Amino acid sequence: MDFKKCTTFLEEMSQLILSQMPRAEYSSLFNDFVESEFFLIDGDSLLITFVCEQSLKKGQNLHFFYLVEHYLLDLTSKGGQFSIVFFKDAECAYFNFPELLPLRTALILHLQNNTTIDVRTEFSGCLSDEWQVFLEESYPYFLIVADEGLNHLQTHLFNFLMIQTWSLKVNVVLFSGQESYILRLYAYLMLSLSKLREFFKQNVKTIKSAYEILLKQWEECRDVELATVFGDLKWENMMEEVCETAFLLQQIWPEGADIRRVLCVTSCALTLELYHRRLENRRKSTSGQKTDTQEVEGHCLSLQETEDLCKLHCLSVVFLLHLPLSQRASARFITSPWIQEIQTFLKMKSWCEYFILSNISIFESWNLDLIHLSDLSDEALLKNIVFYYENENVQGLHLDLGEGIAKDYEHLWNAVSKLVTDFDVGKPFPLRTTKLCFLRETPSPIKDGSEEKMTNLGFIPMSSDVVDKFAGDILKDLPFLKSDDPVVTSLVKQKEFDELVHWHSHKPLSDEYDRTKGQFDENSRDPRVLRSVQKYHVFQRFYGNSLESVSSKLIVTEATKPKKNFGEPKNKKAHETKAEIITRENKKRLFAKEEQKEEQKWNALSFSIEEEMKENLISGIKNLEDFLKSCKSNSVKFRVEIAGLTACFTAWKEHCRGKGKTTKDLSIAVQMMKRIHSLMEKYPELLQEPDQQLIARCLHYLGFHELASSLCPTQAIRDETKMKMTKYSVGLGPARFQLQYMGHYLIREERKDPDPRVQDFIPDTWQRELLDVVDNHESAVIVAPTSSGKTYASYYCMEKVLKESNEGVVVYVAPTKALVNQVAATVQNRYAKMLPNGEALCGVFTRDYRHDALNCQVLITVPACFEILLLAPHRQQWVKKIRYVIFDEVHCLGGEIGAEIWEHLLVMIRCPFLALSATISNPEHLTAWLQSVKQYWRQEDALIEKKIASKKNHASRTNFPKYYFRIRQSYKVRLVLYGERYNDLEKYICSVNGDDIYFEHFHPCAALTTDHIEHYGFPSDLSLSPRESVQLYDTMFHIWDSWPRAQELCPENFIHFKNKLVIKKLDARKYEESLKAELRNWITDGHVQQAKMVLKHLSPDSDVSTGNMTRMFPLLVEKLREMEKLPALFFIFSLEAVEDRAKSVKKFLEDKQEKRRPPKADKEAQDMANKLRKVKKSIEKQKMLDEKGQKNRTTDQSLIREAEHDSLLRSLEKNMETPQDCTYADRKVIDAETLQMVFDRVKFQRKGRELKDLAERGIGYHHSSMGAKEKQLVEILFRKGFIRVVTATGTLALGINMPCKSVVFAQNSIYLDALNYRQMSGRAGRRGQDHLGDVYFFNIPLPKIEKLIKSKVPELRGQFPFSITLILRLMLLVSRGDDPEDAKAKVLSVLKHSLLSFKQPRVMEMLKLYFLFSLQFLMKEGYIDQEGNPMGFAGLVSHLHYHEPSNLVFVYFLVRGLFHNLCQPTTKGSKHFSQDTMEKLLLVLANLFGRRYLPAKFQDTTLKFYQSKVFLDDLPEDFSAALNEYNMNVTKDFASFLQIVSKLADMKQEYELPLSKIEFTGKECEGSQLVSHLMNCKEARVAVSPFACLSGNFDSDLLQPGISDHLTLRTIGINHTQAPVLWLQKFDNQGRRIPLDAYALDFYKHGSLMGLVQDNSVSLRELCENEDDNVVLAFEQLSETFFEKFKKV
Repeated sequence: MDFKKCTTFLEEMSQLILSQMPRAEYSSLFNDFVESEFFLIDGDSLLITFVCEQSLKKGQNLHFFYLVEHYLLDLTSKGGQFSIVFFKDAECAYFNFPELLPLRTALILHLQNNTTIDVRTEFSGCLSDEWQVFLEESYPYFLIVADEGLNHLQTHLFNFLMIQTWSLKVNVVLFSGQESYILRLYAYLMLSLSKLREFFKQNVKTIKSAYEILLKQWEECRDVELATVFGDLKWENMMEEVCETAFLLQQIWPEGADIRRVLCVTSCALTLELYHRRLENRRKSTSGQKTDTQEVEGHCLSLQETEDLCKLHCLSVVFLLHLPLSQRASARFITSPWIQEIQTFLKMKSWCEYFILSNISIFESWNLDLIHLSDLSDEALLKNIVFYYENENVQGLHLDLGEGIAKDYEHLWNAVSKLVTDFDVGKPFPLRTTKLCFLRETPSPIKDGSEEKMTNLGFIPMSSDVVDKFAGDILKDLPFLKSDDPVVTSLVKQKEFDELVHWHSHKPLSDEYDRTKGQFDENSRDPRVLRSVQKYHVFQRFYGNSLESVSSKLIVTEATKPKKNFGEPKNKKAHETKAEIITRENKKRLFAKEEQKEEQKWNALSFSIEEEMKENLISGIKNLEDFLKSCKSNSVKFRVEIAGLTACFTAWKEHCRGKGKTTKDLSIAVQMMKRIHSLMEKYPELLQEPDQQLIARCLHYLGFHELASSLCPTQAIRDETKMKMTKYSVGLGPARFQLQYMGHYLIREERKDPDPRVQDFIPDTWQRELLDVVDNHESAVIVAPTSSGKTYASYYCMEKVLKESNEGVVVYVAPTKALVNQVAATVQNRYAKMLPNGEALCGVFTRDYRHDALNCQVLITVPACFEILLLAPHRQQWVKKIRYVIFDEVHCLGGEIGAEIWEHLLVMIRCPFLALSATISNPEHLTAWLQSVKQYWRQEDALIEKKIASKKNHASRTNFPKYYFRIRQSYKVRLVLYGERYNDLEKYICSVNGDDIYFEHFHPCAALTTDHIEHYGFPSDLSLSPRESVQLYDTMFHIWDSWPRAQELCPENFIHFKNKLVIKKLDARKYEESLKAELRNWITDGHVQQAKMVLKHLSPDSDVSTGNMTRMFPLLVEKLREMEKLPALFFIFSLEAVEDRAKSVKKFLEDKQEKRRPPKADKEAQDMANKLRKVKKSIEKQKMLDEKGQKNRTTDQSLIREAEHDSLLRSLEKNMETPQDCTYADRKVIDAETLQMVFDRVKFQRKGRELKDLAERGIGYHHSSMGAKEKQLVEILFRKGFIRVVTATGTLALGINMPCKSVVFAQNSIYLDALNYRQMSGRAGRRGQDHLGDVYFFNIPLPKIEKLIKSKVPELRGQFPFSITLILRLMLLVSRGDDPEDAKAKVLSVLKHSLLSFKQPRVMEMLKLYFLFSLQFLMKEGYIDQEGNPMGFAGLVSHLHYHEPSNLVFVYFLVRGLFHNLCQPTTKGSKHFSQDTMEKLLLVLANLFGRRYLPAKFQDTTLKFYQSKVFLDDLPEDFSAALNEYNMNVTKDFASFLQIVSKLADMKQEYELPLSKIEFTGKECEGSQLVSHLMNCKEARVAVSPFACLSGNFDSDLLQPGISDHLTLRTIGINHTQAPVLWLQKFDNQGRRIPLDAYALDFYKHGSLMGLVQDNSVSLRELCENEDDNVVLAFEQLSETFFEKFKKV
């Protein structure tokens, strides 16, 4: 390949990558999981990203290392597990930038020696074989890489890395555009698509050739660069020079030294010697004529001048050794650049430093301290010293160095003198012997920190009780402005705002609840509306019935009963009344009657079931078990079990006698043992001696002689009899047989004693604890696996409140609308209650619609809507009715969206609560936090009661509203943990071989490593099924021949199994724990190798599937059907793929049916249909004649025609019938009428037809973009068993009740994390139907499977709890609430109890300051006054609370009249606006709402676009100017706030590197006049990190747009993401603009603009004096236009 072709190909590759950038997902890299993903960081991308950081000045090493460590610490603190990779080839990219070579080498050495980060440097390049092997083995989920290098060549190198990474199915994340928040890091994720993998595959040779050409070009560049600097000195010669200098230094300093001293003296000495040689060579060549090269070089430094420069460098290094960071951070900053003449010398010095650091291994035997690799030089400090000697010292300012500094400097310079052997260097003093100025003259050489005036440091005084109570303790330490200060006097005086009435017309104002669409008009008496309501309730009950087959219960409100005296002893018989005796006798008689009926039923059925068991044991046993489920009489059940055992015994004997059988069908033996287990465990009191003898005989035949003898000693048999019975034996010991073949049938430990509070089942001990919690009015955090029955407590709680009164309310908070609909249906199906007119039992409130929300007793809602009600000032009367709140899936508290809302709800409610989850890893911390909240409410309630009591003494009791009566509650928060799943889960890996799919069992221990077990033990929820425990034992036994405990842990000898006829699930769990403990002991006792062999032996042999997965998907479904593993849920994380896979399965079935149909079947069907039509016509004609009375003798013909019609219809149906193996639908489970009803509901839905067609084949799909009715169709039919194959996204993970036999993960994704894996896999195994759940991994890489199984679920950690708008909403509540005391208590609870600040006093103080900053902002913007009362547009801002800061900017524009200026109608008096006005209005809104950024690099694309706009235009000029003004005002205030909050910083941590914890503290140097002079800028550097100060950053730099979070002090816990600014232009850390996507329709889809246009045309109407205000009219026109366009789409 020639260079031209190479360039063309490189450009093609660049364009391919650029074309993928708009498709990049901007999502969190740590998606609520942290531990399940391993990723890689490209080291050179890391280097380039921070070298180009805007706040970093060139040559400032320590600040650079701080930036790198700050970033890496951010990743590790968020749980990131990663390695950093530096490729050897990548070093070539810096030959044009020699100053970065030593920095790169120092970075690698520093990370390797001073941190625990895994740094890989062994790979030559990204196309090397060893790199490919590493990627395949470690399988990182993504690689973080830069999209742009220092030049085109380095950018191409990054492109090669991206393309190669994608080729191995590894995703790419861009460094550019990353944003860090408290728990998450957002970045552009570019997925490894098949198109990209195909590109690599097709061009692999070209890629390798182009890569080689690129490397060759760099090597040539290196040689040219070295020749320019060093002349004829080659690479190898440089290595020799370094070795000689290092050897000499070890003789001069035999005691060893610090890396800073070593690098300083060796680099200075080596550079001086090489520079001396260069000058000598030049001198020799000047005897002839000057060459072109020399002319170009111009004037060079003299040797004496270079000595002066080296002396100054040595002095700067001594300053590094002596000065703590606190002193260095206050150094003045010199802005003057170096003169051109010294550039060659500086390059030479950089190369020398690079060669020394690259060969650091030569100092191995010497005592070399590498701790300060991060601080080898400081160019800013050197310039500062140079400036003093060139400008101030020569003008007569003579400052003393100080004794310590002078001595150290002399020591260094003397070492340099000894190392330079070619010539004599000058003495250490004076430092300057030449007059040349090394710094260029500039007008203002010293940076002034007060260039931009910072806002007055001072708070506007406020008089508010809430402020005093929350932040009163810190107010005394804060600066306050005087009342005559211009800031205070210029405050906007708005009219007072009241959410209740319009301030002009005094008409009632709507709030957010009113603006939510009602499903029905609740007050309407229209018959059509009433019919719709009736139909809705009928369907809800049907939907609820599909969720659980529980009969509806009529709730009757119970009168409050007088408390019984529990102190008296209970003597039931003595106090039994006559009525009670009669009732008892009646019950006894009824029970006897029922028993008689069931006995008769068994007598009638027994013969047919026994006969069926003889013919087909499995189907006969199924019928027998169905009878057992419906039977209630123990004596009848006992008879049935004996009959079953007898049938199994007979079948086993016949089976074993059969000729020619090499293996036995152990399923018969399993059925026999199942019956024995049941008889022994459930009916021991009914067993007679003949029954025991039958069981003993069965055991003898199975080969379990010892068990038989222990059960029935009289039936012991002789040895020769045993020999004859060998052919009947299962060939295994009883314990091994039960574990290996009966594991999922083992009896669970269940209580036998009923609980009078529960009618339907006997609750477990932990479930009874939940009932006790509700009975005692306590709160509880409940953590139990999916399908374990934790939600029962919720329904018990509802029932209790419904029975208490008609006023009390239970609120059920669910995370998704789908779950809200499901719970609402369940409640409506479970309960009925006669309520007063206008009251309802169950209501729903979501952002889409509401129904009976405030007039119901059980409200089902989502967190955001419940928060609306809790914060609505005039809804507090309703809030006081709440008796209990149930939070389902409370782990959403740690989620990505709306997590802080869950926090607000938990701290605002006064009543007790139940918080349910299956996946929390730190429930103790959560419970402790919630207990602290309850303690607060205990104190508040006591205070309020005290006030009420004192008021009651002064007023009549009747004046007090009833809601003042205190809610009955205990303030205790219990933690209820239950870890046992009812069903075991077994995992399988699917692999493709040709056109077939194979399943291999995946043992959970195979996911572990010995390191993981040693450091973390076994994950708490990694449980083994009994057969997996046996498999683990067998592997351990096989691997270690002389294992001392082999006999003790053998299943037959294990203490809990020995001579046990019925092994229970708990016994198996003890065995599992013993084996796990033993394996861990192997590791701790030095048998690691054996343990590694065990884990390796358990790992699956097959590789993970390869091939076309889309094509293989229908085959996977078919295979599962053959194995009887349906119904199954298939989790796929792409919306498009979910639908496509479902459709591909349908097509597969249709093709299969088509192939099987006879060739003439279609023609026959057509003929029959034609005949049928004719016969039908004939019958209809005859009917018409009969009606007219023309009866004749054709009666026989009529009968013949009808018979013919029926016959043809049957034949046609048979012809068109779908064969059983061409559909997954089970038509027996649902009647045709019900099915039609379900289908009719989606008739007019967008996907209705498609879903119906899929459902007819037993297939469905489920995702968030479907309508509620569409989702319900799939949910109902799947639960009924009609649909048996459903493809779904993660929407089903959050609590949706869709249990199945198998769960299949059929696509890898960033969203397949530890949390979602547990939630989704928990759906497998239906309680009461499946004894075992199966989990399949299809097309999921093996390393990912291992990580999912062993990773822990994330800990719940607090988010930043406040926003400006939240604080405004709180102030609205406190000033306008119906009950001021109650409102204040709620507001203070939200402010005081964030999870982030729990047990963190420093964080709490920071939040108090942020609260005060927010109030200052709200006062300045005119939303509240100095008393905290809302004003002006406070209501509109709070209504748009989910769009901060866009809501604040929107209202800012509105108040300044910008929308009124824009929205001018086409003609005066018209209500219509031009297209241009509409487009401008949309442009403004697009810049405010639904902002979606594209990667910065995408602007370089040369691709052609078919749509007119790709990048969004800037705002119109007047809007742009207003936004800049707004941003600057906010930024100034926020910078002042940061200055105030900086006093909370932990300065000990601020003076150490974040990750390596290397300290730069110490006593400040006071004995040096020069130091005091240079380090005199202590002002204006209060809020900036001391490391950032080294690059000359001042507090005034905090005013710059989009500044880096690395600039501020890191320990104050706050950064610029909390400032309510909306920058017009966003830049990445390299200063490139990140463009906005111009997708004007997207906000409509996501509801952002709908909230404005729909909801706020209402709000705006109410807030405008004029009903026909132009802004309102323009918004309404925009809304109509877009809805029309949507309809067309």
